[in-house]
Amino acid sequence: MVLLTQNEEERYAFNANMNNARNLSHILKAIHFKDTATVFVTENGMKVTVEDAKCIQANAFIQAQVFQDYIIREDSITFCINLDILQECLSIFGSNPPSVTAMRMMYNGYGTPLVITLEEDGAVTGCSIKTQEPDQTLDFEFSAANVINKVIMKAECLKEAFNELDVTSEVLQITMSPDHPFFRLSTFGTLGQSHHDIPNTSDMVEFFECNQTQSNRYRLSLLKPSVKAVNLATKVCVRMDHRGFLSLQYMIKNENGQICFVEYYCCPDEELENNDNQF
Repeated sequence: MVLLTQNEEERYAFNANMNNARNLSHILKAIHFKDTATVFVTENGMKVTVEDAKCIQANAFIQAQVFQDYIIREDSITFCINLDILQECLSIFGSNPPSVTAMRMMYNGYGTPLVITLEEDGAVTGCSIKTQEPDQTLDFEFSAANVINKVIMKAECLKEAFNELDVTSEVLQITMSPDHPFFRLSTFGTLGQSHHDIPNTSDMVEFFECNQTQSNRYRLSLLKPSVKAVNLATKVCVRMDHRGFLSLQYMIKNENGQICFVEYYCCPDEELENNDNQF
């Protein structure tokens, strides 16, 4: 990796390097469903947030330990960036093994670009990506204290269920219950209703805690982006709070075996919330 002198390092409010740029690109794929992302940088790591229609939010958490060097000279840094351009820069040398691209990321504060230096096999290139003033992100006020039902399962299980969804349905109904059907995904398409059940005794289910029956409907178009995350994940945690707000937490391993997390929040569809449950 191209090294900075001490004076160059001290010029930047934030600088970090990663031996394999794919580790960052990989996690960003899980939330890449809109052009613009908001980046939050603290001493604990980076959070990258993408939102749509004020109804769904995706957050990628990249801990400081995932970077080989990680220095921030302010309490926190926030900026908006074009995620398409960032991903193009990260894969400028290609994105397939066995090639490994080292990356250094630098930012010098409000109004300055995000500077990325990439090196592979002695070839070095630099990118400067314009940043924008961040918009206020949504606060879904999703608190662990208000979680009514929670299920942790292997991601392969949810991936299979998602693949079987009726794409002609506008909504996905999620039922979580201490009794049968325990965990059910339902769609209502042109050919009628279809259900996919996952029993609490399934080998794919690692944790099951449901305190009361909840059945809420969500716009399928809003949940489709989360399929990117489930395809990359090893485990997923599904939670529902007292309002019916949905949290999908994905555990994703990078090529070095390090663990990062992606979380999706989604609001229930208020227009459909009063529909009768379909068991």
